[in-house]
Amino acid sequence: MGLTYECFDKRLLDLVDVDQNLETVCTGFTFIEGPVWNHVTGCLTFNDIPVSRTYRLGPDKSVRLLRENTHKANGNAYDMEGNIIVCEHVRSCISRTDDMGRNPEVLVSHYGDKELNSPNDVVVRSDGCIFFTDPRFGRNPSRVGLARPQDLDFQGVFCFHPESGELKLLADDFENPNGLCFSPDESCLYVNDSPRKHIRRFRVGEDGALQGGEVWAETIGPGEGLPDGMKVDSLENVYCCAQGGVHIFHKSGDYLGIIRVPEQTGNCAFGGTDMDILYLAASTTLYSFRINGHADKNGRKI
Repeated sequence: MGLTYECFDKRLLDLVDVDQNLETVCTGFTFIEGPVWNHVTGCLTFNDIPVSRTYRLGPDKSVRLLRENTHKANGNAYDMEGNIIVCEHVRSCISRTDDMGRNPEVLVSHYGDKELNSPNDVVVRSDGCIFFTDPRFGRNPSRVGLARPQDLDFQGVFCFHPESGELKLLADDFENPNGLCFSPDESCLYVNDSPRKHIRRFRVGEDGALQGGEVWAETIGPGEGLPDGMKVDSLENVYCCAQGGVHIFHKSGDYLGIIRVPEQTGNCAFGGTDMDILYLAASTTLYSFRINGHADKNGRKI
Protein backbone atom coordinates (compact mmCIF):
# COMPACT_ATOMS: atom_id res chain seq x y z
CA MET A 1 0.00 0.00 0.00
CA GLY A 2 2.86 2.39 0.74
CA LEU A 3 3.12 5.56 2.76
CA THR A 4 0.57 8.35 2.56
CA TYR A 5 2.54 11.46 1.66
CA GLU A 6 2.72 14.84 -0.03
CA CYS A 7 5.79 15.57 -2.12
CA PHE A 8 6.83 19.19 -2.63
CA ASP A 9 10.35 18.43 -3.86
CA LYS A 10 11.60 15.27 -5.65
CA ARG A 11 14.46 15.02 -3.15
CA LEU A 12 11.89 13.60 -0.71
CA LEU A 13 11.73 10.47 -2.87
CA ASP A 14 15.50 10.03 -2.58
CA LEU A 15 15.26 10.31 1.19
CA VAL A 16 12.19 8.14 1.84
CA ASP A 17 11.03 5.02 0.01
CA VAL A 18 7.34 5.88 -0.19
CA ASP A 19 6.45 2.34 -1.30
CA GLN A 20 7.14 1.03 2.20
CA ASN A 21 4.34 0.71 4.73
CA LEU A 22 3.99 2.75 7.90
CA GLU A 23 4.67 0.14 10.56
CA THR A 24 2.62 -0.06 13.75
CA VAL A 25 5.25 -0.95 16.35
CA CYS A 26 2.99 -0.98 19.43
CA THR A 27 -0.27 0.64 20.49
CA GLY A 28 -2.75 1.03 23.35
CA PHE A 29 -1.30 4.15 25.00
CA THR A 30 -2.89 7.48 25.95
CA PHE A 31 -0.62 10.21 24.52
CA ILE A 32 3.01 9.20 24.04
CA GLU A 33 5.97 11.54 23.72
CA GLY A 34 9.72 11.86 24.17
CA PRO A 35 11.07 8.82 22.27
CA VAL A 36 14.82 8.38 22.74
CA TRP A 37 17.09 5.62 21.40
CA ASN A 38 19.91 3.85 23.21
CA HIS A 39 22.41 2.50 20.67
CA VAL A 40 24.16 0.28 23.22
CA THR A 41 21.06 -1.63 24.33
CA GLY A 42 19.02 -1.27 21.14
CA CYS A 43 16.07 0.04 23.17
CA LEU A 44 13.66 2.93 22.66
CA THR A 45 12.30 4.71 25.73
CA PHE A 46 9.20 6.93 25.66
CA ASN A 47 6.68 8.56 27.98
CA ASP A 48 2.89 8.33 28.18
CA ILE A 49 2.20 11.79 29.56
CA PRO A 50 -1.38 11.66 30.93
CA VAL A 51 -0.79 8.49 32.95
CA SER A 52 2.73 9.46 34.11
CA ARG A 53 4.42 6.32 32.84
CA THR A 54 7.63 5.55 30.97
CA TYR A 55 7.82 2.55 28.65
CA ARG A 56 10.67 0.76 26.92
CA LEU A 57 10.65 -1.00 23.58
CA GLY A 58 13.22 -3.81 23.54
CA PRO A 59 15.28 -5.26 20.67
CA ASP A 60 12.74 -8.09 20.44
CA LYS A 61 9.91 -5.53 19.97
CA SER A 62 8.48 -6.29 23.41
CA VAL A 63 7.26 -3.33 25.47
CA ARG A 64 7.51 -3.08 29.22
CA LEU A 65 6.68 -0.51 31.85
CA LEU A 66 9.94 1.09 32.98
CA ARG A 67 8.75 3.72 35.44
CA GLU A 68 5.60 5.13 37.03
CA ASN A 69 4.81 8.46 38.73
CA THR A 70 6.82 10.52 36.25
CA HIS A 71 4.93 13.77 37.01
CA LYS A 72 3.59 13.81 33.44
CA ALA A 73 7.04 13.62 31.89
CA ASN A 74 7.36 14.75 28.28
CA GLY A 75 10.67 15.08 26.40
CA ASN A 76 13.68 12.83 27.06
CA ALA A 77 17.35 12.97 26.07
CA TYR A 78 20.46 11.02 27.00
CA ASP A 79 23.38 12.82 28.61
CA MET A 80 27.02 11.89 28.03
CA GLU A 81 26.98 9.38 30.92
CA GLY A 82 23.96 7.48 29.64
CA ASN A 83 21.49 9.02 32.09
CA ILE A 84 18.07 10.14 30.89
CA ILE A 85 17.32 13.85 31.13
CA VAL A 86 13.56 14.31 31.56
CA CYS A 87 11.17 17.25 31.11
CA GLU A 88 8.47 17.16 33.80
CA HIS A 89 5.22 19.08 33.41
CA VAL A 90 3.75 18.74 36.89
CA ARG A 91 6.90 19.64 38.83
CA SER A 92 7.97 22.21 36.22
CA CYS A 93 11.51 20.90 36.16
CA ILE A 94 14.32 19.15 34.36
CA SER A 95 15.21 15.92 36.15
CA ARG A 96 17.63 13.05 35.65
CA THR A 97 17.39 9.28 36.11
CA ASP A 98 19.71 6.43 35.27
CA ASP A 99 18.93 4.40 32.15
CA MET A 100 16.61 2.13 34.13
CA GLY A 101 14.52 5.06 35.35
CA ARG A 102 15.95 4.81 38.87
CA ASN A 103 17.20 7.45 41.29
CA PRO A 104 15.27 10.43 39.87
CA GLU A 105 16.66 13.79 40.90
CA VAL A 106 15.60 17.34 40.06
CA LEU A 107 18.34 19.28 38.26
CA VAL A 108 16.64 22.65 37.87
CA SER A 109 13.11 23.94 38.57
CA HIS A 110 13.45 27.72 38.96
CA TYR A 111 14.76 30.68 37.01
CA GLY A 112 15.78 33.08 39.75
CA ASP A 113 13.03 32.89 42.35
CA LYS A 114 10.31 31.94 39.86
CA GLU A 115 9.23 28.44 38.96
CA LEU A 116 9.73 27.33 35.37
CA ASN A 117 6.57 26.98 33.28
CA SER A 118 6.55 23.34 32.12
CA PRO A 119 9.74 22.11 30.42
CA ASN A 120 8.69 20.37 27.23
CA ASP A 121 11.56 19.12 25.10
CA VAL A 122 15.30 18.74 25.65
CA VAL A 123 18.61 18.09 23.87
CA VAL A 124 22.06 17.58 25.36
CA ARG A 125 25.12 19.05 23.66
CA SER A 126 28.28 16.94 23.43
CA ASP A 127 29.87 18.96 26.25
CA GLY A 128 26.99 18.01 28.57
CA CYS A 129 25.06 21.30 28.46
CA ILE A 130 21.29 20.79 28.53
CA PHE A 131 19.13 22.91 26.21
CA PHE A 132 15.37 22.88 26.75
CA THR A 133 12.14 24.65 25.85
CA ASP A 134 9.74 25.96 28.49
CA PRO A 135 6.24 26.67 27.12
CA ARG A 136 3.13 26.94 29.27
CA PHE A 137 1.36 23.83 27.92
CA GLY A 138 1.82 21.90 31.16
CA ARG A 139 0.06 24.61 33.18
CA ASN A 140 -3.10 24.45 31.10
CA PRO A 141 -6.12 22.45 32.31
CA SER A 142 -5.55 19.42 30.10
CA ARG A 143 -4.63 15.76 30.32
CA VAL A 144 -0.93 16.59 29.84
CA GLY A 145 -0.74 19.30 32.49
CA LEU A 146 -1.68 20.54 35.92
CA ALA A 147 -3.69 23.77 35.90
CA ARG A 148 -1.99 26.44 38.00
CA PRO A 149 -0.88 30.08 37.74
CA GLN A 150 2.25 30.90 35.75
CA ASP A 151 5.18 32.45 37.64
CA LEU A 152 7.27 33.58 34.67
CA ASP A 153 5.90 36.25 32.34
CA PHE A 154 7.45 34.67 29.23
CA GLN A 155 7.93 31.32 27.50
CA GLY A 156 11.59 30.72 26.76
CA VAL A 157 14.50 28.56 25.72
CA PHE A 158 17.14 27.78 28.36
CA CYS A 159 20.57 26.23 28.75
CA PHE A 160 21.52 24.46 31.97
CA HIS A 161 25.11 23.57 32.90
CA PRO A 162 24.97 20.53 35.23
CA GLU A 163 28.50 20.98 36.55
CA SER A 164 28.11 24.62 37.59
CA GLY A 165 24.36 24.54 38.20
CA GLU A 166 23.99 27.70 36.10
CA LEU A 167 20.73 28.25 34.23
CA LYS A 168 20.84 30.72 31.32
CA LEU A 169 17.87 32.20 29.52
CA LEU A 170 18.70 32.08 25.81
CA ALA A 171 15.52 33.47 24.20
CA ASP A 172 12.21 34.79 25.51
CA ASP A 173 10.41 35.99 22.36
CA PHE A 174 8.45 32.80 21.65
CA GLU A 175 4.71 32.39 22.02
CA ASN A 176 5.22 28.74 23.01
CA PRO A 177 8.53 27.07 22.08
CA ASN A 178 8.34 23.32 21.69
CA GLY A 179 10.63 20.98 19.73
CA LEU A 180 14.35 21.61 19.31
CA CYS A 181 17.36 19.90 17.76
CA PHE A 182 20.99 20.65 16.92
CA SER A 183 22.59 20.63 13.49
CA PRO A 184 25.06 17.73 13.13
CA ASP A 185 28.03 19.96 14.06
CA GLU A 186 26.04 21.60 16.89
CA SER A 187 26.70 25.06 15.46
CA CYS A 188 22.98 25.69 14.93
CA LEU A 189 19.93 25.09 17.08
CA TYR A 190 16.51 24.67 15.50
CA VAL A 191 13.53 25.57 17.71
CA ASN A 192 9.89 25.60 16.68
CA ASP A 193 7.06 27.75 17.99
CA SER A 194 3.84 25.72 18.00
CA PRO A 195 1.15 28.45 17.77
CA ARG A 196 3.09 30.33 15.09
CA LYS A 197 3.66 27.15 13.03
CA HIS A 198 7.26 27.96 12.27
CA ILE A 199 10.82 26.79 12.92
CA ARG A 200 13.58 29.22 13.83
CA ARG A 201 17.32 28.69 13.42
CA PHE A 202 19.89 30.07 15.85
CA ARG A 203 23.68 30.10 15.79
CA VAL A 204 25.08 28.63 19.01
CA GLY A 205 28.13 29.99 20.84
CA GLU A 206 30.47 27.89 22.95
CA ASP A 207 28.88 29.37 26.08
CA GLY A 208 25.46 28.34 24.79
CA ALA A 209 24.39 31.87 23.82
CA LEU A 210 22.14 32.08 20.75
CA GLN A 211 22.39 34.50 17.86
CA GLY A 212 20.08 35.04 14.92
CA GLY A 213 16.80 33.25 15.35
CA GLU A 214 15.28 34.03 11.98
CA VAL A 215 12.26 32.04 10.83
CA TRP A 216 13.81 29.18 8.86
CA ALA A 217 10.70 27.24 7.79
CA GLU A 218 6.95 27.05 8.29
CA THR A 219 4.66 24.03 8.46
CA ILE A 220 1.52 24.10 6.33
CA GLY A 221 -1.56 22.03 5.65
CA PRO A 222 -4.41 20.35 7.51
CA GLY A 223 -4.34 17.69 10.16
CA GLU A 224 -4.11 17.32 13.91
CA GLY A 225 -1.18 18.84 15.73
CA LEU A 226 1.18 21.81 15.53
CA PRO A 227 4.98 21.95 15.29
CA ASP A 228 6.22 19.67 18.05
CA GLY A 229 9.16 17.28 18.40
CA MET A 230 12.00 17.54 15.86
CA LYS A 231 15.07 15.57 14.82
CA VAL A 232 17.84 16.09 12.25
CA ASP A 233 19.70 13.49 10.20
CA SER A 234 23.38 13.39 9.29
CA LEU A 235 22.76 15.46 6.15
CA GLU A 236 20.91 18.09 8.22
CA ASN A 237 17.46 17.32 6.88
CA VAL A 238 15.01 18.35 9.59
CA TYR A 239 12.00 16.19 10.55
CA CYS A 240 9.28 18.14 12.37
CA CYS A 241 6.17 16.50 13.81
CA ALA A 242 3.34 18.88 12.98
CA GLN A 243 -0.07 19.03 11.27
CA GLY A 244 -1.03 15.57 10.11
CA GLY A 245 2.34 13.85 10.39
CA VAL A 246 6.07 14.44 9.85
CA HIS A 247 7.17 17.47 7.83
CA ILE A 248 10.60 17.12 6.22
CA PHE A 249 12.88 20.03 5.29
CA HIS A 250 16.20 20.13 3.45
CA LYS A 251 19.09 21.87 5.25
CA SER A 252 18.50 24.86 2.97
CA GLY A 253 14.99 25.22 4.40
CA ASP A 254 13.38 23.85 1.25
CA TYR A 255 10.15 22.01 2.03
CA LEU A 256 10.56 18.42 0.81
CA GLY A 257 7.22 17.01 1.88
CA ILE A 258 5.00 15.45 4.52
CA ILE A 259 4.67 11.82 5.59
CA ARG A 260 1.08 11.50 6.77
CA VAL A 261 0.34 9.67 10.02
CA PRO A 262 -3.19 8.60 11.11
CA GLU A 263 -2.85 10.08 14.62
CA GLN A 264 -1.54 13.33 16.05
CA THR A 265 2.25 12.95 16.02
CA GLY A 266 4.04 14.53 18.95
CA ASN A 267 7.67 13.52 18.56
CA CYS A 268 10.10 11.25 16.74
CA ALA A 269 13.48 9.58 17.16
CA PHE A 270 15.91 7.73 14.95
CA GLY A 271 16.91 4.22 15.94
CA GLY A 272 17.84 0.78 14.70
CA THR A 273 21.27 -0.74 14.10
CA ASP A 274 21.98 1.70 11.27
CA MET A 275 20.02 4.58 12.80
CA ASP A 276 17.79 4.60 9.73
CA ILE A 277 14.41 3.91 11.37
CA LEU A 278 12.33 6.94 12.32
CA TYR A 279 10.07 6.10 15.27
CA LEU A 280 6.96 8.26 15.65
CA ALA A 281 5.25 8.84 18.99
CA ALA A 282 1.72 9.46 17.75
CA SER A 283 -0.91 9.67 20.48
CA THR A 284 -1.94 6.05 21.20
CA THR A 285 0.55 4.39 18.86
CA LEU A 286 4.25 4.10 18.15
CA TYR A 287 4.79 3.95 14.37
CA SER A 288 7.94 3.73 12.27
CA PHE A 289 9.30 3.98 8.73
CA ARG A 290 12.80 3.85 7.24
CA ILE A 291 15.00 6.60 5.87
CA ASN A 292 17.32 5.81 2.98
CA GLY A 293 20.77 5.49 4.50
CA HIS A 294 20.82 8.42 6.91
CA ALA A 295 21.62 8.49 10.60
CA ASP A 296 20.58 10.95 13.27
CA LYS A 297 23.23 12.99 15.04
CA ASN A 298 20.97 13.70 18.02
CA GLY A 299 20.20 10.00 18.47
CA ARG A 300 23.69 9.79 19.90
CA LYS A 301 25.45 6.41 19.88
CA ILE A 302 26.14 6.35 23.58
